[in-house]
Amino acid sequence: MAFCPNCGAQIPDDAKVCPNCGTVLGSTNAYVPDPTDHTDEFTAQDISDNKVFAMASILISSIGIIITLLAAQKSEYAMFYARQALKLMICQVLCLLLFIIPILGWIAGGVCLLVIFVLKVICFYNICKGKAKEVPIVNGFGFLK
Repeated sequence: MAFCPNCGAQIPDDAKVCPNCGTVLGSTNAYVPDPTDHTDEFTAQDISDNKVFAMASILISSIGIIITLLAAQKSEYAMFYARQALKLMICQVLCLLLFIIPILGWIAGGVCLLVIFVLKVICFYNICKGKAKEVPIVNGFGFLK
């Protein structure tokens, strides 16, 4: 006899569903889509045509965002990464405010700026792969959806 992983009730070895709680038994390798991956929302043509503008918005921050807004405003893919770059830029400005606090703020600000640099590298890598993923740490911020 086997036991249900959900309720712990005894179930027959060949059971597909727990008779006690109704849990489906068997393989738990179901595909769960990544909620931060928006690649399917964009066409392959849009992604390939506007990778440069997406890269510019991540690499050269405010100037790159302005260039993207002016040159690729019809591209949803480029606008997606312009929003991601704007989130990173706002976080960068907030990190720079930490430098007002002596010693502890300098350390915390430096660490935060290093984390933002790593996030920009991750974004750049995703752009090179043709993916549209939200920035890992700042994706929970409610602004610029």
